[in-house]
Amino acid sequence: MNKTRWMIGLLVLGVLGMVVLQEIKAMESKSKQQAVKMQRKVTLEMEYLLALPKDYDKDTTKAWPLMVFLHGAGERGSDINKVKVHGPAKLVEQGKEMPFIVISPQCPEGQWWNNRVETVMALIDEIAEKYRVDPKRIYLTGLSMGGYGTWSIASTFPNRFAAIVPICGGGQPYQAGNLKSIPVWAFHGGKDPVVPLAESERMVDAVKKAGGNAKLTVYPEAQHDSWTETYNNPALYEWLLKQSK
Repeated sequence: MNKTRWMIGLLVLGVLGMVVLQEIKAMESKSKQQAVKMQRKVTLEMEYLLALPKDYDKDTTKAWPLMVFLHGAGERGSDINKVKVHGPAKLVEQGKEMPFIVISPQCPEGQWWNNRVETVMALIDEIAEKYRVDPKRIYLTGLSMGGYGTWSIASTFPNRFAAIVPICGGGQPYQAGNLKSIPVWAFHGGKDPVVPLAESERMVDAVKKAGGNAKLTVYPEAQHDSWTETYNNPALYEWLLKQSK
């Protein structure tokens, strides 16, 4: 009798198991959602200024450091000549010889460097493919909106840069840990009415707390334009050339 009950129990369990499996399959077939993987090629476009070092063509085996300059909000748009108003792009236009390959991209009107991160990185990749770039000496710098972009892009792709120079910008302190392996030299005006000095102070302090190498130069009497004095200082370029991954 007990053996019969045991066999009946097993039969019941088997039937229940089949019913449950059928219900699961039915639910799956009725699902209104599917897991789908998207794969799509995207075309990125960006205008930029390019300046090669004077001796670039003399030695076809030499790799050169690359400087990427991000302009401020006032130079956005579709007129690439606006980018020549400030910074390294201005100095190159005036005839200054730079010991770098210098690229100065233009951010479209109404956009910000923070949402053009992938495009800037794609541009760097393209320049590295077309020209003799030393991958261990890629430097990123920018002013105002470009200062914010410098912090943002370097925080997102820290392994790509040998050093960064953000000027009168700011960033997200919680990302500072990503920058602990990148030398940072930030600059700001002590009386900046547009971007508070505290923006640079917060980021530099956060990088230091994360164990990184960051320093901040403050021009006590300068307002928003802390970039002219910075980019005119030969010590900046000497410092950059000493930085290598």
